Amino acid sequence: MKRTWLLLLALYCTSAAVAQDEAAQKAWMDYMTPGSMHKMMAMADGDWKTDMTFWMAPGAQPMTQAGNCTNKMILGGRYQESRHTSSFDGQPFEGIGILGYDNAKKVFQSTWVDNMGSGIMYLEGKWDDATRSVTLTGKTTDPATGKEQLIREVFKWVDDNNQVMEMYMMADGKEFKSMELKLTRK
Repeated sequence: MKRTWLLLLALYCTSAAVAQDEAAQKAWMDYMTPGSMHKMMAMADGDWKTDMTFWMAPGAQPMTQAGNCTNKMILGGRYQESRHTSSFDGQPFEGIGILGYDNAKKVFQSTWVDNMGSGIMYLEGKWDDATRSVTLTGKTTDPATGKEQLIREVFKWVDDNNQVMEMYMMADGKEFKSMELKLTRK
């Protein structure tokens, strides 16, 4: 009788472990499979003309620069790599962004690096169908103070050939618009 009970217990534990393994395997498959948000990102693949306006401080005179951006989906359509080139004050500018959609967290995630700094900016945010935009929030390093600075980015899909990105930063406890980037498909 004791042996039958131990055999039934072993069979139950094995069945439970198999069910857990199957659930875990399904969760991983759902997590790794590109979905509708990834397909939406892929629609922005290609070459874009960029027109940037930026402000160094609230009320400062705006500065402008034109450039180029190339977007391409990478790693099996899971992430979009954006490569930006232009010039800034006579110096070549290069920046690389990675945009992804985390299927488990249901949020967009974005990183940014460029040759005008040595840190990595990280942001997260949710898609808004009504405005066809994603609002991302995060932190970056303020090189003047060495401290983290809160940032907000609003990225809007205007239509298939036009996008707008607005960046907001904090100064003296108040948010101000620090950049606007208009992208037009070539």
